[in-house]
Amino acid sequence: MSDCYRIAIIGSGPAGLSAAARAAALGLSHVLLEKTDHLSDTIYKYQKGKHVMATPSQLVLRSDLAFDAGKRETVLGLWDNQTADHKVNVRRHAEIKSIVGTGDPIPGSIMKTVTRKRDGTSEIKEMQRLAPPYKLTLADGSEVMAETVVLAIGTQGNPNLMGCPGGNLPHVQYQLDDPAMYNDEHIFVIGGGDAGIENALGLAGDAAQGNVVTLVNRGGEFSTAKDANVKALMAARDAGRISIMLGTTTRSIEPGWIVLETADGEVRARCDRIIARMGSAPPRGFVEACGVEFASNDRLAFPKLSAVFESTAPGIFVIGALAGYPLIKHCMNQGHDVVEFINGNTSLKPADEPILEAKFAGLPGGRSVADWLELLRSNVGILNGMSPLQMREFMLDSQARAYRAGDVIFERNAPGSSLFGIAEGQVLVEVNPNDPSITVGLGKGEIFGEVGLISGRKRGATIRAGTDCILVEISRTAALKLMSAVPSASREVTRVTTERSLLQIFKSGLTPADLKDAVAAAKVETMKAGQALIKEGEEGDDIFIIRSGSMVVEKAIGGKPVFLSYVPAGSYVGEMAVIDGGRRTATVRAAVKSDVIRIPGEAFRPLLAAKPGLTARLREEMSSRTQLNSYIESKKDSFEGVVDMYTGVANFLVDNGVGEATDVLLIDETLCIGCDNCEKACADSHDGLSRLDREAGRTYAHLHVPTSCRHCEHPHCMADCPPNAIHRGPTGEVYIDDTCIGCGNCQRNCPYGVIRMDKVPPKRPWLISWMLFGQGPGPGEPGLKWKKKHADPEAPKKAIKCDMCSGQSGGPACVRACPTGAAIRVNPEQFLSVALLDRKGG
Repeated sequence: MSDCYRIAIIGSGPAGLSAAARAAALGLSHVLLEKTDHLSDTIYKYQKGKHVMATPSQLVLRSDLAFDAGKRETVLGLWDNQTADHKVNVRRHAEIKSIVGTGDPIPGSIMKTVTRKRDGTSEIKEMQRLAPPYKLTLADGSEVMAETVVLAIGTQGNPNLMGCPGGNLPHVQYQLDDPAMYNDEHIFVIGGGDAGIENALGLAGDAAQGNVVTLVNRGGEFSTAKDANVKALMAARDAGRISIMLGTTTRSIEPGWIVLETADGEVRARCDRIIARMGSAPPRGFVEACGVEFASNDRLAFPKLSAVFESTAPGIFVIGALAGYPLIKHCMNQGHDVVEFINGNTSLKPADEPILEAKFAGLPGGRSVADWLELLRSNVGILNGMSPLQMREFMLDSQARAYRAGDVIFERNAPGSSLFGIAEGQVLVEVNPNDPSITVGLGKGEIFGEVGLISGRKRGATIRAGTDCILVEISRTAALKLMSAVPSASREVTRVTTERSLLQIFKSGLTPADLKDAVAAAKVETMKAGQALIKEGEEGDDIFIIRSGSMVVEKAIGGKPVFLSYVPAGSYVGEMAVIDGGRRTATVRAAVKSDVIRIPGEAFRPLLAAKPGLTARLREEMSSRTQLNSYIESKKDSFEGVVDMYTGVANFLVDNGVGEATDVLLIDETLCIGCDNCEKACADSHDGLSRLDREAGRTYAHLHVPTSCRHCEHPHCMADCPPNAIHRGPTGEVYIDDTCIGCGNCQRNCPYGVIRMDKVPPKRPWLISWMLFGQGPGPGEPGLKWKKKHADPEAPKKAIKCDMCSGQSGGPACVRACPTGAAIRVNPEQFLSVALLDRKGG
């Protein structure tokens, strides 16, 4: 056995290397233990030629080792040389099997170990934790003694596995060493994080390879990937080198094939190889056996750590990806800092301290950054599962704000997709739009704004500060990352959404306590466009709340499906069966990809028994639906043509994106005289560039949907805008500001073809200057002759789309300019009445 080292560092990734270099620079006795024959196994396993990023760019690097963005081989070579130059004590082929304290027993600390036997049974032993020094036993039987231990082992050795049928077939792999090894293959990369994107780019990088590469991402956005990677991916897609499938999951894998579940149904595709990059989880068994406790029982939870990275086992420190910080610069800074802390430098502040200080500067109380982070983490429920290190990264994308009593935080019907958490004080929700004095209070720890986050709909109520309060505003991007990284946060957002949806929809004097059992039994399910949630004639008594997206209700009459109603997010369906029993009386299908909350009838029925008012309310609403069903069926013979027309128009509008719109332009062809005043007015209002193509688009019966922005609930165009130039305005309009760089991502992402790239014309002169001197373009959109003669050929193109004439009085110019009233703008809740406006049938 060797002498006792001051520090034993396990793992030579960026965090471990940086820690060892700092220990060497300070002259501390140390050993760096690496189980392989090379340094930085995580970077070593990157695909050959991979560009290693140095983000966040604003973060200062403290490490004794240099690091700049560059190729994998360059970074590894530099670290090999500098590790040798610093005389770091490295021991390779040193795999650790156990870490056990050898000092005095730690009072009150009992550790349980589980041993699996060959017969399948397990044996649980309890043992008293011992204080440092620690004995590290290696795979070869040798031992190392150390006063302190730094765990920098990362998580890459414990990847998330494919759980679908066929996930263990030999052509499924979880690592890509060299993309050049694979040629002329159909390859699917599963996972939309940085690793998945980089692997896909590497496999599609050389056209001579002949690979057909498809990236599959279960979400609709690349919320966890670096911006630079997303931009490179989109460029590769636009060049035809990569296909991207969003909102897609793997159903099964077969030799030579993959079966995918997409928003439009099942797809079976040829597949020679699958690269699964779905993230990884901490090697929990080993870490817990060292005496380190985790923040929760979730598989993705991280160890409990102090502000100086010390775990619940005294003298064992955790840094890097195992601590929840996967970015290389963060890891290297932690490696540097942890050795400083171990050496007694307790005054050292983290490298991101100045950035966070600026964020908290305007708040009252004079707290330190660490105190603010802990206050937010401990006081806001959805943040409880985060470590102090995760909180630091989280706050880089969020804002803490102070409000005075009476301040309005947001107003009813205002657009917004951010989530708010209450750290101190109380806010008041104005539940009655006609009487602001009727409010419901939300206190410390609670969240609000979840409707905008989940459904994309406008704010459902005005919320103002009831007392002086401190709130954390979480951007949609940060909220999605939070819910992905912290399972407890995702569960809490789902619970709150379910509870408040029930309270808002059903009212009837319900309280959160009344809903406890129903909420506990609820489950969130995703429905692809066109998928039936409820089928007419089937058995079942579950109730469904539309969480996001929208539904349409149909009834079979005379052997044909007749459109009954449109059900937007925030509504419910399925109540008839739970009240009166019997089979389902209509079919409910998703108009667009939608999330629903399923509440089992057996959990909802006791609520009806306990709350007669709720039953009466549901019966009243059910009665109106029953009357509509009966009326349409009774008139099916005499009004068959009208019913068919109504159903056809309604289905047509849903198929053309009205189901996810917040504002869509419709033209009644029975009134339109083809004067083009709508296009001219649009051009006059936007520097001569019309945002409207009246003749383009599709028509059914008397209704025409021209090519004009629908201002979607979750705008597709916003999904990948590098300069963040696309915003939702105060009245719900989606607009593009002057920071647009003309990349074209929004045009490519829009499924409705309403965005185009065009050169911005020169500023328009005064009318007299045009009339007398011919300066500038005239009224209306500039013609081809003007563009050819005067337009700057070097002028960059920018994205052009409808902005609903934001900032102009009187509303959209296209509607104002229509002399016959043919042009109207509607939201999804209004379009059914439009569908009934059959001018020919009365």
